[in-house]
Amino acid sequence: MAQQELIVGGGCFWCTEAVFEVLKGVNDVESGYANGEMLDPTYQDICTGETGHAEVIKITYDDTIITSDTLLDIFFTIHNPTTLNQQGADRGTQYRSIILYCDEETKEVAKASLEAAQADYSDRIVTIIEPLKSYYKAESYHQDYYRQNSMQGYCMAVIPPKLAKLKAKFAKEIE
Repeated sequence: MAQQELIVGGGCFWCTEAVFEVLKGVNDVESGYANGEMLDPTYQDICTGETGHAEVIKITYDDTIITSDTLLDIFFTIHNPTTLNQQGADRGTQYRSIILYCDEETKEVAKASLEAAQADYSDRIVTIIEPLKSYYKAESYHQDYYRQNSMQGYCMAVIPPKLAKLKAKFAKEIE
């Protein structure tokens, strides 16, 4: 197959983007907004929590190098999928844990990955698995945010622990 896409949301897209950008076989990670009611939302719209969108990332990857199973295992490792509409201090429906699919194969892989990940958590995983209804690329200043703003306070506090979890469990997948 080779080139594939996976869309997930695990809280702030700056944080998830930073993790997936360092993986072998990942060609691009794009921050965006998905499955809300408003057409062409802005970041300011999303931050209200009233548009229904989730902050997500679209991962474009080569499945001959890294599989969707591995990407989803990483997804369940680097965020807390047991907190409803919250990741750390970020609260609201826009921060929900979500996996979006465009075909039955991705849906089934996501369900199996969630079931496998449940063994790592004592609380129930609340990640939503649903069809992709809409996707909008986030504004340009959100793209590659951590690479461009690694000294920003929020990034310094939230992203290094996620990268440490990644390195501890998935060292061979990192470029």
